[in-house]
Amino acid sequence: MTLYGALFQQFAENTSQDQFSLQGSKMLKINMGFGPVWSRSGAMVAYQGDVRFEKKSQGAARFLKSAVTGEGLDLMKCSGSGQLFLADLAQNVQIIYLENDMISINGDSVLAISDSIQWDIKMIKPGAGMAAGGLSNVVCQGTGYVAVTTAGEPVALNVAEAPTFGDPQAVVLWTAGVQMNVKVDTGGLGSLLRGGSGETFQLAFGGQGVVVVQPSEGFHFSS
Repeated sequence: MTLYGALFQQFAENTSQDQFSLQGSKMLKINMGFGPVWSRSGAMVAYQGDVRFEKKSQGAARFLKSAVTGEGLDLMKCSGSGQLFLADLAQNVQIIYLENDMISINGDSVLAISDSIQWDIKMIKPGAGMAAGGLSNVVCQGTGYVAVTTAGEPVALNVAEAPTFGDPQAVVLWTAGVQMNVKVDTGGLGSLLRGGSGETFQLAFGGQGVVVVQPSEGFHFSS
């Protein structure tokens, strides 16, 4: 049987030999020959070869943090050979390579992490964080790949250029060297007239580095 159509050429599997690469803008391709990876549970959309999936506990320390913050990072360990394809609700996928470096990520945005990367759940200013709904994030450190999702095309802001502020639900990640504080904006009468409570929380950034913000407030910054 002969098939015709641009579909089979335009959307053919990419030929990248990197461990993490993009398959279009909304799908991640992982070459399993580089070793195991951690992926968001339920994010597998396809695989070729012999790929095995194992649900792993976060460990006692992470479990306790999850109980306090109300947040858990639900990951599965993927190992074997072949190619693995991951996606999450057709969100855009962004790939980051860390070389003995560190980033802090909104846990809702984590799609996949190289097994060589160490990660942990961290509270954001516990006192202010609980007042703001229990803010926490995921710190990834080491050498390897991290893939995150964004609701649309994000913007990467250099915090050294000017004081930078972000809505907690829109901030995706920030790099090492960035200093973060929780800012309370009372809003005044204008906020009340717009239907607000008169008090809002923002994340304030300074120092040296980059903050990535997505064009959506639909995902709660809870990890």
